[in-house]
Amino acid sequence: MNMKSVQCAAFGFIALVTIAAAQNPKPAEEHRTVTMVLDHLTSNIENEFVAAADAMPEDKYSFAPTNGEFKGVRTFAQQVKHVAAVNYIFGAAILSEKVPVDVGDESGPASLTTKADILKYLKDSFVYVHKAVATINEKNVVGTVRSPFGEGSVSRLGLATSVPAHGYDHYGQMVVYLRMNGIVPPASR
Repeated sequence: MNMKSVQCAAFGFIALVTIAAAQNPKPAEEHRTVTMVLDHLTSNIENEFVAAADAMPEDKYSFAPTNGEFKGVRTFAQQVKHVAAVNYIFGAAILSEKVPVDVGDESGPASLTTKADILKYLKDSFVYVHKAVATINEKNVVGTVRSPFGEGSVSRLGLATSVPAHGYDHYGQMVVYLRMNGIVPPASR
């Protein structure tokens, strides 16, 4: 998924969240900050994505479809590591700091091969994204930071909403992989 697609998906996602919020207004005493909303969106993808990653047995982590138009697609493990790596990239950009771990050109570290190590890398990436999202507030939400993909600058809001947009893109692919292996995704149980 290229950055323009991620940004388009993020803006569509923002529009849906805005419409949903307008249709279901909260009482005044339940004011939600932008930080709370973005953290909630991050938690939603985290819960579904981590559960799906955990549902695949370790011996199937190397699975990639081969029947049909699947030539060259990522394995299940590569999907998980890619999303974790990009989480770190988005988080670092929000924080305006150097990526704190090996992201392997968005593919994650080649040294991670076991399910346990890959899941730890994934879970740690969400901890880092939550840390980054916690720095976003009403004053800096539309302020820009350097794009992690060399395309000038982007807003913190755009980066924060790219986390679930990107995650759900790959989550959809992982659901197909799970079902092709006879596993019902946790969110569908």
